[in-house]
This record gives sequence, C-alpha cells and structure tokens, in this order.
Amino acid sequence: MTTTQKIFEHQIWHLLSLIFLILAIKLYVSSSPEILDGLFWGISTNSWFWLAIATPIIHQIYVWLVWRFELYLRVFSNKFGTKQAFNIYAVGFSFLFISRLITIIFLAISSKNTLHLNPIIAYVFAALITPLVIYLFYSVKKYFTIERAYGIDHFDKNYNEPYVKNGIFRYADNGMYVFGLMILYLPGLLFLSEAALLVALFNHIYIWVHYYFTERPDMVVIYGDAP
Repeated sequence: MTTTQKIFEHQIWHLLSLIFLILAIKLYVSSSPEILDGLFWGISTNSWFWLAIATPIIHQIYVWLVWRFELYLRVFSNKFGTKQAFNIYAVGFSFLFISRLITIIFLAISSKNTLHLNPIIAYVFAALITPLVIYLFYSVKKYFTIERAYGIDHFDKNYNEPYVKNGIFRYADNGMYVFGLMILYLPGLLFLSEAALLVALFNHIYIWVHYYFTERPDMVVIYGDAP
C-alpha cells in the first residue's frame, strides 16, 4: 500500500457515511421545517443549523488530515519539531472542539421552545447527563491525559501507554465518545430546541464514523491493536 493509499484508507466509508447522515438530516428537516424557525443576532436558525453541522465535519476532516500526514510522512514534526507541531495542532483542535458546543448553543437560543417536551422532563435529562460529562472530563484529565485525547501518539514516536481502565474508562473503553459528547445535548434540553438536539445527535453519531474509519485504523498501526 502506498503512502497516499494509507492516508486515504477507509475515507471512502467516511464520505459515504457523511453523505448518508446529511441526507437523513435534510429529510427530517424537510418533514419538520418548523424546527428551524427563529433568529439570533440577525442570523436565521437555518444558517445556525447548517453552521453547527459544518463545524464537526471541518473538525473531523482536520483531525484526519493532520493525523495521517503526521503518522505516515511526519510532515509537521519535520518542519516544526514534535512538541511545537503538536501544540499548533492542539490549538486548532481546541478551537474546533469548542466551536461545536458554541454553535449548538447559538442554535438552541435561535430556535428555543421548538421542542414539544415538558420542560421538567428536559431538565431532568439535562441533570442526569451533567454528572456523566463532568466525570468523563475528570477521568480524561486524571487518567487519560488531554494530550492523549488530542492524539499525541500520532506525533511522538516514543509514546506507548497502556489502555486506560480507570475512572469512567472502567465502564466504557471509549468513554470520551460515549459520554463526552453528551455535553452537546445540554443546550437543546435547556432551551427546548429540537434543532439543537438534532445537531447534537449528528455529532454523536458522526464521531463514531471518525473512530471506525480514522482513529481505530491508526491505533492498529501505532499500537498493533485497538479496543
């Protein structure tokens, strides 16, 4: 397999999965156009909605390209050195990750009160989700480390740590994707926004596309296996 083939390995499945998800979203929205009613900062809910959809797509394409070019060609480490290359990448990662939540918050505000659900039930769900999210981020910081969550193993050739089985990772090998993205449901629940919940669900499904077609194959290359 050539280097180019390795960089693009499994990405056709990534693309097809993304197309399927977008089509499903468009079908749902076309059947319930009222969920995109509203305005925030002079910008329509429809615009906030598609911006919130575009953000995780940009984020995951960014991670795929940086990870694969670094893993197979050392493009960024050769230019900047391992530490600086990782730090530069981490800034972009952080910006895009935070943007996922911010765009959903703005979308939720723009389309508030479009969810036909008793507010008490929505707030109970939010209350149940919050401790799991807090425990996840605590477990990442204490046991998994932020650097590993960002993908330091793609940059540092000497990085070789065992799989974490402490904290929330005792209950789920991939706790970040199972529990971490639950934070994205909170704006939709708190503002009663169906559109924001739909985007949160898209994020939650799409992160598994990233896992199976980018992260897991890379873990096999780096560690020889993957959970």
